[in-house]
Amino acid sequence: MSASPESLDLARAAAQAASDKLAGEVIGLDVSEQVVITDVFIVCSGSSERQVSAIVGGVEEELIKEHSRKPLRREGERDARWVLLDYGDIVVHVQHSEDRAFYALERLWRDAPVVDLQLDEHHGPEADGSGAPA
Repeated sequence: MSASPESLDLARAAAQAASDKLAGEVIGLDVSEQVVITDVFIVCSGSSERQVSAIVGGVEEELIKEHSRKPLRREGERDARWVLLDYGDIVVHVQHSEDRAFYALERLWRDAPVVDLQLDEHHGPEADGSGAPA
């Protein structure tokens, strides 16, 4: 059994929101075979605590606005080094680049299939470099 279509849609929306905030190395892992409580992990990184916070804010804003979904649980917001947003069927991990290299979640979950996130790299206000809506 793989991740449900609803989980994949939510994961893609979260990943796109992270990408729009210039998150690094945005990947999705289908962990539905390995984990009972969730379907997809989104893993991405920011180069500073400020960027990690901006990515988290962007993901939360998008999922509330477009999917009426709030996280069931948040962890790590105060330090903004590794923030976890648990939406039930997906879990978003936003890590500082240094922490991501150290913890290497992709290596830990290497048996999980990679999700095609269908990211539009030119989506969102940051795409033209001005920071203003297109």
